[in-house]
Amino acid sequence: MDRLLTNIHQLAGVRAESKLLRGKELADLEIINNAFVHIRDGRIAGYGEMSSIGRFEHEDTETIDAKGATVLPCWCDSHTHLVFAASREEEFVDKLKGISYAEIAAKGGGILNSARRLNDTPEDLLFEQAWNRLQELMKLGTGAIEIKSGYGLSVEGELKMLRVIRRLKEKAPIPVKASFLGAHAFPTEYKEDRQGYIDLIIHNMIPALTAENLADYIDVFCETGFFSAAETETICRAGMKAGLKVKIHANQLSLSGGVQTGVKLGAVSVDHLETMDDAAIGSLAGSDTIGTLLPTAAFFLRMPLQPARQLIDAGSAVALASDYNPGSSPSGNMNLVVSMSCIQMRMLPAEAINAATINGAYAMELGDELGSITIGKKANLILTKPVPSLAYLPYAFGSNLVDRVMINGDFI
Repeated sequence: MDRLLTNIHQLAGVRAESKLLRGKELADLEIINNAFVHIRDGRIAGYGEMSSIGRFEHEDTETIDAKGATVLPCWCDSHTHLVFAASREEEFVDKLKGISYAEIAAKGGGILNSARRLNDTPEDLLFEQAWNRLQELMKLGTGAIEIKSGYGLSVEGELKMLRVIRRLKEKAPIPVKASFLGAHAFPTEYKEDRQGYIDLIIHNMIPALTAENLADYIDVFCETGFFSAAETETICRAGMKAGLKVKIHANQLSLSGGVQTGVKLGAVSVDHLETMDDAAIGSLAGSDTIGTLLPTAAFFLRMPLQPARQLIDAGSAVALASDYNPGSSPSGNMNLVVSMSCIQMRMLPAEAINAATINGAYAMELGDELGSITIGKKANLILTKPVPSLAYLPYAFGSNLVDRVMINGDFI
């Protein structure tokens, strides 16, 4: 079916050719005022100013009046932990009392808490919970998502999570990518046998998940108290040998060496980056690896936010994601992520929108399908409530300005 979205106040994120944006390019966000979009079979077939719409109008074309909405590509959220069994608000209260994230983890909380609950929860219930979360996120404008395992920390637990993610892939109308994060923490029974757990990941988990084709990426939490840079490299190379591409949780709590390890391995992305020095920034800026920033996690943990300006000014390719998880970022609202990136990390609205759309798509290897208004890409679009300009979206951080969301050319 052909559809025309007409009377668009501003059509943002228009790109004749799609590419990953670096450094100063992030501020380049092409906008067409008083615009239309032509959609055919769920994909973008044309666009332009309303004055040139005539050649797209046909009797069998459905016309949808956008009534002055701003239209932009859906958010591409490239880092989430959407599959989990229960919230952790009791740890939230502990943090308010001054107990640190590391102290909570040392007491068996944090990731180990989520692992215990997940292993006790049936797969069908996990799927139902995750599906409900995903539907909520789509209504907030998320049009592609990556989901990690990592709360199983056992062969069966990790496989259970990855099977849930596969079911989400099969049911969801949006692209879903799966990352294997068995190296998220050391289970209690392996606290004194780190190599034993690493061997379990390499010799048991990876062969089992690849036999079922359950993951696109391998990820490791490279951090002090978790997995060292050397351990991270060993695990990632085992995943690479099995056909998985690399993503790394890097430099969240310390200068862990995760960024340099990711660059060395040709990682698709290194994510978090709250703790960066000149060496880490230089390494990332000189590579093809994307730096994915997760500002809501730093906000929730009351940590210094990522040095977005230094990364962009150095020429890095930067993406934004929600890190939706029960412990350190219990929100998948990408609208808030974009606002916080501007307010707290001094990203320009155009930079933040590009980082959350086209660069987020590339951080999931979906840049040819999503992330911009480009002919041939999926018509996954956000229609806002009437706003005076794009800058109003991050400026009015407390308002839900998403009016309607279109996925594959259909409103959800």
